[in-house]
Amino acid sequence: MLSLDFMRGLIMIFLMGESIGLYEHLFEATEGTALSHVFIQFFHHPWNGLRFWDLIQPGFMFMAGTALAYSLHRQQQQGMAWSESFKKTLKRSAWLFFWGVLDYAVRKEGLAFELWDVLTQLSFTTLVAFLIFRWSMSAQLVFSFGLLLLTEILYRYTNVPNFDQPFTDQHNFGNYVDLLLMNKINDGGWVAINCLPTAAHTIWGAIAGKLLLSDKSEEQKLKWLVTAGVVALVLGFAMDFTITPIIKRIATSSFVLASGGWCLLALALFYWWIDIKGHRNHLQFFTIVGMNSLFIYLFMEIVASRWFNGYISAITNGLMSFVNTPVLLMGFITSLVLFALEWGMCYWLFKKKIFFKV
Repeated sequence: MLSLDFMRGLIMIFLMGESIGLYEHLFEATEGTALSHVFIQFFHHPWNGLRFWDLIQPGFMFMAGTALAYSLHRQQQQGMAWSESFKKTLKRSAWLFFWGVLDYAVRKEGLAFELWDVLTQLSFTTLVAFLIFRWSMSAQLVFSFGLLLLTEILYRYTNVPNFDQPFTDQHNFGNYVDLLLMNKINDGGWVAINCLPTAAHTIWGAIAGKLLLSDKSEEQKLKWLVTAGVVALVLGFAMDFTITPIIKRIATSSFVLASGGWCLLALALFYWWIDIKGHRNHLQFFTIVGMNSLFIYLFMEIVASRWFNGYISAITNGLMSFVNTPVLLMGFITSLVLFALEWGMCYWLFKKKIFFKV
């Protein structure tokens, strides 16, 4: 399904923009103007609220669920036994966990063990989505809402001393679990137990994949996606206004619902525009990156952030300083050079038919 590759590629393009510092330059250039309200959407909300950038990780995990549905469908067509599919999924989850831990492990001051990376989260949510994949869609939905209910109970009623404030940064149940798992609390408020409620994103992605693979008409599939997306959005924002605030950093149930609704609507839009209406031209710019999403993510997180970006920036900034280029313009140009190089790597891999998968 081309819309799936496009959506995955679009998400990775957005992440590349963050990696090269493009959004910081755009916000700095427009600070104090009306456009700054647009570019601030490319930064996570500090706590209670929802910005565009808060939807990137849910989209990443939702797409993983949809891709899982297509992968398992193909395995079933090939006659692969459930036990063999389970071994493949378990191996994939183990590799995702390894790369997620490695991403945060190597620091200047030494090694660290942290579980806040999206890949460690995805290693758990992928396994959960697989284990219930053969259930009926309604049973999967009930299970996913059960995860959200469990999250509400854990945050509200565990009453651990000093961690009994469900929606307060540094004093909630997620922070307590981090102390147990890693003996540390994230300064930004992120918690490892996010993998529990956000498993719903991957489950909903898998359900969407099963729907798209079904014998229903294209109109029926589209109707179901749109209806589910609208319902999830209404529920999420209704909870935000009443009982549970939308907080991405601890993945509250209202956040999971609202962001999941946007993911469903985005998939519906791209499915309608690309797969139904047939607008397939000029998508390769995105799909080339989407086909090697794991490679480019690990490159950005491990290689680019620790060495590549700084090395290339030293070259470009050094050359531009000879002609007295303004600092802000220098930053823009350097970001664009970095983007071109990273996209070029994906293009080279695509031409050589090299695809990194686990």
